[in-house]
Amino acid sequence: MPEDLAVSHRHIIAILRGITPDEAVPVCTALVEAGITLIEVPLNSPNAVDSIGRAAAALSDRAEIGAGTVLTPEDVRAVAGAGGTFIVSPDTNVEVIGETLRLGLKSYPGVFSPTDAFAAIRAGATGLKFFPAEVLGSKGIKAMKAVLPPALPVYAVGGASPDNFHEFFAVGCTGFGLGTYIFKPGMSVAEVAERAKLAVAAYDKGNSK
Repeated sequence: MPEDLAVSHRHIIAILRGITPDEAVPVCTALVEAGITLIEVPLNSPNAVDSIGRAAAALSDRAEIGAGTVLTPEDVRAVAGAGGTFIVSPDTNVEVIGETLRLGLKSYPGVFSPTDAFAAIRAGATGLKFFPAEVLGSKGIKAMKAVLPPALPVYAVGGASPDNFHEFFAVGCTGFGLGTYIFKPGMSVAEVAERAKLAVAAYDKGNSK
C-alpha cells in the first residue's frame, strides 16, 4: 500500500490474521525474503500490537508493518506507538482516518460503494480497500473506478488470489490484500514462504501486461 518505501516493493499486502507475537518475526521475515514487503496484522489477532512492534523493530528497514481491523482512534494510537506505519480498517470511519493522518500514518479504509469511497477520499484516505472484492467482483470495481480519481491507489481484498489477480489488474486495481491464502494459524513458516512466492510470481506476471 504505502508508496514511499525506501525498498522496492510489490503492492501485495499479507494479512496475518491470527498470528501470535512469537510467530511474527519469522513469518514476516519469510514474507520479505519472498518479495512481499507490505504486512498487515489485524488487531483481532492475539496480542496484535505486540506482534506489530516486534515485526517493525526487526524489519522496518526492509518492510512496512501496519494494522488491520482498526476500529477506533485509540487503536490507531496504539499501532503508531508500536511502530506501525499504516492503518487498514474494514469500514469508512472518518474518525479513524483523521487520527491516522494526524499521527503521520497512511490510511486505507474499506469501501463497498461510491458513497463509501468518496467519504473516504474527502476524509483524506491514502488509498482504498475494495472489500469484500469477491462480492463486488471485477465488474463492480470497474464501475466505481470510472468515477474515482485515476491516481488513487485501490486494492482488492477479500476474495483476491493469485488465480484472479489478472482480472483485478484489468479493471485498474493497484494491488491486493491476501488473507487466508497466505496465512492461517497453524501454518508453518515454510508453507507461508511457498505461498508468498506463488503470489509474487502471479503478481509479477499480471503486472507486466
